[in-house]
Amino acid sequence: MAPSLELDAANTDDVDISTVARVRVLTFAAVGSLVTGYAAIAALLALVTAVAPLAQFSTTGVVVAALPAWLAAHQVPIVIGGLELGMLPLLPTAGMMLIAARAASGAAERLRLTGPWQAGHAVAAIAVAHGAGGVAVALAVSGHDVSVDPLAAFYYPALIAALAATCGVVRRCGLWSWLESRTDAVALGGLRAGALAVLLLLAAGGAVLTVALLSSLQTAKDLFAASAPGFGNGLGMLLLSAGYVPNAVVAAVGFLAGPGFSMGIVTVSPLDFTGGPVPGLPLLAALPEEAAAWWPALFLVPVAVGVVVGRRLRYVSPDPVARFRAVAVAAGVVAVVFVVLAGSAGGRVGQGPFDPVSLRAAAVSMALVAWVAVPAVLTAWLGGPRPSPDDLDADQLPADDVEADDPAVDDAEPGEPDAEDAANAEESDDESESEDQDDAAPADPDR
Repeated sequence: MAPSLELDAANTDDVDISTVARVRVLTFAAVGSLVTGYAAIAALLALVTAVAPLAQFSTTGVVVAALPAWLAAHQVPIVIGGLELGMLPLLPTAGMMLIAARAASGAAERLRLTGPWQAGHAVAAIAVAHGAGGVAVALAVSGHDVSVDPLAAFYYPALIAALAATCGVVRRCGLWSWLESRTDAVALGGLRAGALAVLLLLAAGGAVLTVALLSSLQTAKDLFAASAPGFGNGLGMLLLSAGYVPNAVVAAVGFLAGPGFSMGIVTVSPLDFTGGPVPGLPLLAALPEEAAAWWPALFLVPVAVGVVVGRRLRYVSPDPVARFRAVAVAAGVVAVVFVVLAGSAGGRVGQGPFDPVSLRAAAVSMALVAWVAVPAVLTAWLGGPRPSPDDLDADQLPADDVEADDPAVDDAEPGEPDAEDAANAEESDDESESEDQDDAAPADPDR
């Protein structure tokens, strides 16, 4: 009976889920992520409105204001009074991605999705729902004072939701195992090293931002007192500054890479600095007032990241050319990630002395590739193994080369038999001696 019970349990696990159940679960996940994200934005706006001293709290006002805020959280540019607001905070975007990722992960777990094809169902459902929701919100809020491009309202939320949902189902659906089975070890090593480089560069940017803020605490306090007096205004300004912290981290990485960033007429770079007025955002207290001669020494930070990448890839393959390919994959990951991050962290801020905010995405991406790839290649080449003729398989060499490399053949003197011939001769002598003994045995007297 025990084997039968085990078989029944296995059959129960493999029972196909009906199409209606699948549609219901995927719809719930897609719509649920939309509603949850919108509710989070509305709750945040309600909190800010409730504590602001001069604001009049209204449920209808909060519900209406949360619609364009939801678009802004998905990086959709919004035109207010004819002025475009394109530089949007990245922290709410990260929150929306987390919600979509958890929804996709939950749907994959309930439906027991496996493989890229089934995982694509959850990703597509959430992406289409966010794209359709973005178009609906854009049409609802567009009017005389506010306007949103419906096409941008579709593809920005759809792309962000698709990326987040893919991250959510990677482990549940075994996408990484599927990728490992179809990709060689060199490329996988490059992908892992590239992801590590991105994390290290973001950590370095965060460290630079933290040190700059700690050294400018008094300036930040003065900006709070001047721009947002009182508890309610201060809380709103604090939340606004927190929302732009990821943008500032990406800008700090651009500063470490060399191209830096610009804000209107203000340019901040280790090799080029132009001061000027900046908005009264306390987060901007981290901006320097004048250039320093030691700033170019910060280029050692991305170089150190490249050395780490090279050390990680030095044993990915005994072939130096293969290690170069792994470094190229890692550099490609760094280039793609930071061109997207730097492009998303900047944008238009209406019209005036602070417009536009440019993080120089293309220049930052190329600079990081150079800073990371060159030391990584050198480290992987000098620190990794090099193939030698002794490492080659004997069966891949010609027969003459194998005989020439055989020490038994080399040690034999001219005219002397080699070891194999001597063994064959000894075996033949033994057989002959055995036959002679049989012939010499006395005959049986009874026969």
